[in-house]
Amino acid sequence: MNLRTLIDVQTLAGSIGASDVLVVDCRVDLADRTRGAREYAQGHIPGAVYANLEQDLSDLSKQGLGRHPLPDAAAFSAVLARWGWTPDTPVVAYDSANGALAAARLWWMLRLVGARNVGVLDGGLQAWTAAGLPLNADIPQRTPTQVAVAFDPEQIVYTDALSKMLQNPQMLLIDARAAPRYRGEVEPIDAVAGHVPGARNRPFSDNLAADGHFKSAGELRTEFDALLGAHAPGDVVNMCGSGVTACHNLLAMEHAGLTGSRIYAPSWSGWIADPQHSIER
Repeated sequence: MNLRTLIDVQTLAGSIGASDVLVVDCRVDLADRTRGAREYAQGHIPGAVYANLEQDLSDLSKQGLGRHPLPDAAAFSAVLARWGWTPDTPVVAYDSANGALAAARLWWMLRLVGARNVGVLDGGLQAWTAAGLPLNADIPQRTPTQVAVAFDPEQIVYTDALSKMLQNPQMLLIDARAAPRYRGEVEPIDAVAGHVPGARNRPFSDNLAADGHFKSAGELRTEFDALLGAHAPGDVVNMCGSGVTACHNLLAMEHAGLTGSRIYAPSWSGWIADPQHSIER
């Protein structure tokens, strides 16, 4: 398999059993922290392992870095080793939120450690079942590996760096949250409503067609070009509430051929951890 951004269900179905593809179920419900694991246990794409957003893809012990801080590289290495991953292993991540919770997060994290043969299942679990493809409850027994990865710091933005970047008109910050949250009209999760001064809004849901699949690369390119204006993709930093759905916008940009944007990992929940930071509504 040669993956970069998205993979369709038929291609994935034809690859399971025919190659050493690692399929990862990333389902999570932020209102019910145990739901994703329960639903995985009830049925998942055959051969899929489970990634828990808050245990495998985050380190909740870290303070001031938002609701879903990135884990240390050593901890992520242990997760990958448990899954039997090697740098040559193709990976397909999926969830039941069209890639937003938290398949795109895993896709981004794997890119941070240098993996390039990794994709997100277009349409998610719903597309798989709509195609009449099977689920099972068998827990795969993958052979553990020895893995030691390191995150590329150039692809990650933290708050001190963002504060300096905001003084540069060449930089463009894009907020992936829903428009009412961005505008500060509602805030169902975080303690403060609003957005980082100067950020533009591109709800991650705008990346999707009515059927839940990603829009075509050409359509995404047209929409992001209009949003970026004179900004190059490398000038873009993506954010959201906690650094998860921001990855959906980065994935959409990469799928559209707009490569090189970054993620403000702490995102809004990290920004408001310091009450001295300005906000806009």
